[in-house]
Amino acid sequence: MQELYLGRQPILDRNQDLIAFELLFRSGDETNAVISNGSYATANVIANAYCELGIQSVLGDRRGFINVDTELLMSDVIHLLPQGQVVLELLEQIDITDEVVQRCIELKKAGYQLALDDVTQIAPSMEKILPIINFVKVDALDLDEGALKNLVSALKRWPVVLLAEKVETAERAEFCQSLGFEMFQGHFYARPQVIISGKHADPSKMALLQLLSLVMQDSDVEEIEQEFKRQPDLSFNLMRMVNSVASGARSKVHSIRQGIILLGRKQLQRWIQLLLYTSAKPGESMDNALMQTAAIRGKFMEMVAMVEFPNDREYHENAFMVGILSLLDVLLYMTMDEIVNALNVPERVRVALISREGRLGQIIGLIEANEKGDVNAVRAILSKLGFLQLSVLIKLELEAVKWAKQIGESSD
Repeated sequence: MQELYLGRQPILDRNQDLIAFELLFRSGDETNAVISNGSYATANVIANAYCELGIQSVLGDRRGFINVDTELLMSDVIHLLPQGQVVLELLEQIDITDEVVQRCIELKKAGYQLALDDVTQIAPSMEKILPIINFVKVDALDLDEGALKNLVSALKRWPVVLLAEKVETAERAEFCQSLGFEMFQGHFYARPQVIISGKHADPSKMALLQLLSLVMQDSDVEEIEQEFKRQPDLSFNLMRMVNSVASGARSKVHSIRQGIILLGRKQLQRWIQLLLYTSAKPGESMDNALMQTAAIRGKFMEMVAMVEFPNDREYHENAFMVGILSLLDVLLYMTMDEIVNALNVPERVRVALISREGRLGQIIGLIEANEKGDVNAVRAILSKLGFLQLSVLIKLELEAVKWAKQIGESSD
């Protein structure tokens, strides 16, 4: 049976909200010439995944950008893909002939959206297809600022949405913002990082970090309650989440103390960890790239740990903690050493977060490689771990994505 690998790379809007994914379907066997030969076979993989696993569970209500080459573009297989959500990303090696343009017109009439991939210049042949293109993905890595500015200016002749891809640094991200790009993708975001003016942590986040420290140090309920009462906005968010979790209860929870007792220490700890990635302002959504990635990492780590040691609940909790906390340095503009020192974390959690060492360090490294679509690194780490198959990893990822989606919906 052929092993298949599913990867996703986030695509964000100007507000750094997660609005789409590029879906990366590859073979686990890099030596297999059939799979590695273009994206015709990829379409079959996507179609199978759509039927068996559910692309909906991967994308939610967001778009999915999928690479297509000439063979796939001209094939009837492409009609198996869900046109309402899929953006067909035309690879740069496609020869834009009249036949290709006509095919794209037909696909657009059928409800598909179209994107040009890896654009660095406007070739004469591209002018034939640009009037029907929805998105242009501009290579922000290979072009200097002058060339990038000129290309953006030239592309404004057509009614296309500009997406900056291969954005690697904060400086390039800010420059692309200034040029008017509407969508962004790249390793700068894949971690993901969020462009925020200044380099100081939000005071409400620091209050949450203090709360997390109290919970993890098993402080009294009264002490935790008092800390919440110092932060009315945080109290509101916690009560909203508690009542969402307790929706089956006969009556609503009306006090912080009740909420703490109802959730229990472990569940309270998880909610605070998730709250760190949200706005502390009442009514604002948890739906952002950083929160999504942190939630997925936590659940993904926990489920991998459960495969390795099914009966070790403490290990499962430690794994979840590593996943959730692994992005706090990005959020708080603190070093991971500073964050770990502020919390009473177990030693194996500490070494995993700081140096990616130990078993949990290997697993978080596996998940980070998975996020980047680095198949070779994923397979190498799986080989070292020795207890997890690639096919199982894919299923666990889908379950983690579904869980994170439900968490986000419960806060709306």
